[in-house]
Amino acid sequence: MDTLNTVEPVTPARGAKVRAAAPPAPGPDFASKSVPRHLARGAVGFGLIIGSIALVPVAGPVTLLAAPLALIAFRGCPTCWMVGLAQTVSRGRLERRCVDGVCTLSKAPVD
Repeated sequence: MDTLNTVEPVTPARGAKVRAAAPPAPGPDFASKSVPRHLARGAVGFGLIIGSIALVPVAGPVTLLAAPLALIAFRGCPTCWMVGLAQTVSRGRLERRCVDGVCTLSKAPVD
């Protein structure tokens, strides 16, 4: 019998405590402190992108240097900003619960 390819199940000793798997770490947080603040960041970011492209015929390609500043306003890319908007709107309304390694999203209890 080949012992190198044999896998035998391991069971805990009688009376031993078995720990449940730890819940997964929460993902990145792109939310702002308030919805108006988040919308202002979006207006600045989209304004920088649109303005830098629209001003190329007037002021030349130098205006494209303003576009990377939008990444600072967005805290990444426009998609990151959209995810942050969803997180900001849902903050306090949705709650993530993890029990025995299974996570669910549900409405937060009303205080």
